Amino acid sequence: MSKSVVEVEGVSRTYTTMRGENVHALEDVSLSVNDGEFVSLIGASGCGKTTLLRLISGLDKPQAGTLALKGEPILAPSPEIGYVFQQHSLFPWLTIENNIAAGLKARHVYKQFKGDVPKYISLVGLDGFENYYPHQISGGMAQRAAIARSLINRPSALLLDEPMGALDSFTRADLQDKLLEIWRADGATMILVTHDIDEAIYLSDRIVIMTPRPGKISEILEVKFPHPRHRGGVEFLSLRGVILEKLNLASALPHPEYKI
Repeated sequence: MSKSVVEVEGVSRTYTTMRGENVHALEDVSLSVNDGEFVSLIGASGCGKTTLLRLISGLDKPQAGTLALKGEPILAPSPEIGYVFQQHSLFPWLTIENNIAAGLKARHVYKQFKGDVPKYISLVGLDGFENYYPHQISGGMAQRAAIARSLINRPSALLLDEPMGALDSFTRADLQDKLLEIWRADGATMILVTHDIDEAIYLSDRIVIMTPRPGKISEILEVKFPHPRHRGGVEFLSLRGVILEKLNLASALPHPEYKI
């Protein structure tokens, strides 16, 4: 039986705006993510998906509830938890190789693990681009480099905050496949925030559906059919329909019209 890596128990988070208004981002959220699992968070904009990710990363703290990584309280950011943002956030003055190695150097372990840099460059499919700068490569390649930069620290969990949201559909599909390859090869525990239902189904072991603000977990769906998954397959489309209904989107979609 898989061991739990991330534990979220009864977490609530409220923000106060500049006008002094309270915004209830999350309310009584509990979630357990197992070792090596791929979990996606989906829901309407503003439902607290990114807030939950920031809490798990240690970048923010809840007013109520607890968060733990492998049984230890999450109190601050740590190399044990990787974070990939929607924009790649690479250092523009560093080459791809040096960007990927940046975390090792910051932790003063570069000499010990510098042999891992070529390994992770290959893992994300960037062989031959080691000496390029971020502005010289595509957005998808830059996101791969950002993923490698997080993975090289060998985190217990990798958090992905819509890393494919700004990419075109072809690049996005390519990066989804690459992410699956990385997940299988590295064995990382991954938690993805996405607005894309198809992306969540294509990648995930489980899909967490969140309610509009205040964000709560409405339901957790298990994706039971194996990889590789076919977006036009019966199981895929059936689950897509279920999720649309649960997000109250299905009724809002226009009915197709057929003209002969």
